Amino acid sequence: MSKTSAIRIHETGGPEVMQWAEVELAGPRAGEVQVRHHAVGVNFIDVYFRSGLYAMPLPGGIGMEAAGVVTAVGDGVTSFRIGDRVAYAGSVPGSYALDRSVPEGELIHIPEGVDFEEAAAITLQGLTTQYLLRRAYRVKAGDTILVHAAAGGVGLLVCQWARALGARVIGTVSSDEKAGLARANGCDFPIVYSREDFVQRVREITGGAGVPVVYDSVGKDTYVGSLDCLAPLGTFVSFGNASGPLPPIEAFEFTRRGSLFFTRPQLFHYAAHRADLDDMAADLFSMMQSGAVKANIGGRYALADAVQVHRALESRKTTGSSVLIP
Repeated sequence: MSKTSAIRIHETGGPEVMQWAEVELAGPRAGEVQVRHHAVGVNFIDVYFRSGLYAMPLPGGIGMEAAGVVTAVGDGVTSFRIGDRVAYAGSVPGSYALDRSVPEGELIHIPEGVDFEEAAAITLQGLTTQYLLRRAYRVKAGDTILVHAAAGGVGLLVCQWARALGARVIGTVSSDEKAGLARANGCDFPIVYSREDFVQRVREITGGAGVPVVYDSVGKDTYVGSLDCLAPLGTFVSFGNASGPLPPIEAFEFTRRGSLFFTRPQLFHYAAHRADLDDMAADLFSMMQSGAVKANIGGRYALADAVQVHRALESRKTTGSSVLIP
């Protein structure tokens, strides 16, 4: 058994609970592929696991996404070979590491023209964007949609991809600087929520009609306002809780506002079957290769400096995606 280095946590809490440590590296088990990471993605779900909002076994690793090169394959692996360029958005935390073994079913091939940093920055967020816009609610040309945190990693991708689909995008952001970034990525109507009432602005932009879908990764602070922005029969897509968990759901509120739909989707359900994951990845990489969707890497940090990037992420000082470099 060899050694590698990884970020480990022994208890939940603030960024300081993450520690850079030497750990044992076993060979891949049957059905697994071992990957030497060249870039590691950072996502807000990592904060949820680190803080204890989402449960995980302790002590343990952290991180859901990375890109690198296959260094070993376990028995029964048929789709990957040593030397392949791969990426993954895994179901079990542990990507903040130099090396790691992951199930074959979670890996995707990185196509030509996409580098490791781009793949690490976009795999989880890009696949999330794919199911948000094409499956949770299928956005079509002429739709006007609302996305919160429009200058974040997923938000920027939603703006780009929705624009390519012919939709108009309304996005909430926290500053003028982020409004400019969102606008540059396809957001037609950035709303700086610190000084504008986003519900009122959405109603103005849509002539009082509301929007058919709201994509909300903020949670507690935007929940009621998001419902108030929806047109009758609209869909509320809750896929994060950066400001805290949603309050208890009162079903009658969805009836009263016009028979609304509610979904709390998760990537790992949409990509549970190999064929679905392959289709989603092909759609994502096709959008990248066409130039319609681009990875927005807002910051690069050393892997051992994960504490620093988590502090920046939680204080909302980051834009786009953050990448850790081993």
